[in-house]
Amino acid sequence: MTEPMATSSMAASNADAGSAPEQQGALRRTPLYDVHRALGARMVGFAGWEMPVQYASIIDEHRTVRSAVGLFDLSHMGELLVSGSDALAFVRHCVISDPGSLAPGQAQYSMLCARDGGVIDDLIIYRIHEGYLIVCNAANRAADVAHLRGLLAPGGFNATLEDRSDATGLVAPQGPGAMALLKTLTQADIEGLGYYHATPGVVAGIECLIARTGYTGEDGFELFCLASQTEALWEAVRDAGQPFGLKPCGLGSRDTLRLEAGMPLYGNELDRDHNPYEANMGWAVKLEKGEFVGRAALLRIRERGARRRLVGLVMRENAVARHGYQVRVPGDGAGVVTSGTASPTLNEKIAMAYLPAQAATVGGEVEVLVRDRPYRAEQVKLPFYRRPR
Repeated sequence: MTEPMATSSMAASNADAGSAPEQQGALRRTPLYDVHRALGARMVGFAGWEMPVQYASIIDEHRTVRSAVGLFDLSHMGELLVSGSDALAFVRHCVISDPGSLAPGQAQYSMLCARDGGVIDDLIIYRIHEGYLIVCNAANRAADVAHLRGLLAPGGFNATLEDRSDATGLVAPQGPGAMALLKTLTQADIEGLGYYHATPGVVAGIECLIARTGYTGEDGFELFCLASQTEALWEAVRDAGQPFGLKPCGLGSRDTLRLEAGMPLYGNELDRDHNPYEANMGWAVKLEKGEFVGRAALLRIRERGARRRLVGLVMRENAVARHGYQVRVPGDGAGVVTSGTASPTLNEKIAMAYLPAQAATVGGEVEVLVRDRPYRAEQVKLPFYRRPR
């Protein structure tokens, strides 16, 4: 999921939704705006928000997350709470996954799909004591709320949808040192907290929902708190993180990190014109749970097979593939690059692209058109990077 500045095109990550930074109209600001300015961050318009894309060097921030701890402000993300006696039935009806399989405190990756199977947004759903917390991409928040409310009343569900986004702050320490750092600030059992699980806990004296989730390919946490306490939480984590090599990180490094980890970005790999099977996310579709929005279309797609597939590419000539570049497949038509960058971890130029399904083969060679000149690339298995266990 979800949602960095797409430096893979620098004109284009969930969480965020939307591939292009916004430069027009009034931009919203997170509770940490003044903190970012004081730290010298380069601020850009993104998904309707003024956000830090970098503080010093995107590459240095990227490598800090891979080797130590990076601290991200994700307070622009959307948080929607569904509660009531029919909360589970309603959420199951709306998303492609099965929230009924969640134990208390567990989370799952999911999507909202239209009736034709196109992806409206990708999400993380948490089962908490109040109901189901849906974390969505910032740029899609209004559309998600409208979509969900449009399904709530006609369906006759005894459930309430509450948009808690403006009241919620989100701070994310990510990297191999995140566990040791957070242990200095909380008595909560975070070592016993599994990946994609969450627990209420006090961090630096602040009530939080502590989630072991992230969008970087590293171990890490996402700390939800009241918006009014976000700055105090950020400063406490940042101060405690100094012995662990912590650095504040912007959305630029968040994008290169998620791309190395093969994680899709709404607006690049995911949108209304693509479905979960094309994006290699068919594992998240639970057709067996019963009726839900988009089920009939997704069943047809599964039965006939996806017509295109998302693949990983490594450039075998010296060029960087960028969002929107054409991909030539000898004898099999053409595809398009969705995200691309020079990987700071792998020292290779990597990309993701949609290709015709019959041409999507690990080891297959393609050509990426860079400024109208073809450059050789090889299809590889995703993800490009897996963290050491």
